[in-house]
Amino acid sequence: MSSFTVRSLHLVLATSSSNIEGWRQLGELGIALLLSAAVGLEREIRQKSAGLRTHTLVGVGAALFMLISKYGFNDVLEPGRVIVDPSRVAAQIVTGVGFLGAGLIFVRGGSVRGLTTAASIWVTAAIGAAAGAGLPVLAAATTAIYFLVALAFPQVARRLPRSSTAISVLRVRYPDGRGILRHLLRVTTEQGFAIDEVSTGPNGRVGRASAEQTGANEGGRMVEVTMHVHGKGSVNDLAVILSELDEVDAVVAGDVNSANE
Repeated sequence: MSSFTVRSLHLVLATSSSNIEGWRQLGELGIALLLSAAVGLEREIRQKSAGLRTHTLVGVGAALFMLISKYGFNDVLEPGRVIVDPSRVAAQIVTGVGFLGAGLIFVRGGSVRGLTTAASIWVTAAIGAAAGAGLPVLAAATTAIYFLVALAFPQVARRLPRSSTAISVLRVRYPDGRGILRHLLRVTTEQGFAIDEVSTGPNGRVGRASAEQTGANEGGRMVEVTMHVHGKGSVNDLAVILSELDEVDAVVAGDVNSANE
């Protein structure tokens, strides 16, 4: 064996025996930081349960796991004896983030909440993993797709024809002890909506100015009624009509499975 071959072999062994970290890896981590923060900023502006910090940490963490998988085991690799499969880490990221997303989903009154937030966490982890795997174009494209789905799709969904059996939710807040609930139910049915479920609960106490304006009794106690309704009309138009009723403080309308997402 020539001296040149021996020197080359020693160089290869020295290179493979040390973990790799440098500007390229920092750049991939930075891409994950920027893209995941962009997704988190959108959720933060919408005041969702998982916002800027959560999404940024998930994306950066997923990217770091991928970088560790790719570059963090060179010091223990031995050809033919110790072999590392970086793709296994991506599968574990999916599983781990799945548990995190499951904690954001809950069911209340027959409706599912938090699905969109959980999905955004899942996508952010994928964006971070792609950035960490050295696929910045795919990571950026996925981020653009997320904003398309999050911002444009709701506008499209509002223009789609509505099924007469699709259930929507209405939340109406008003002063307690005024008999307003009977009026709400009557107006709702007059607008062609069927009421599937009604539940009421306390909604705190109104401020002094609001109590003086409404003349609320019992110390200004407010209640909130939640109605699940379905009909061929627009639930948003119904919300406008209910909000114009005397002494109704606020009305919020939405899909029963996407409210408060």
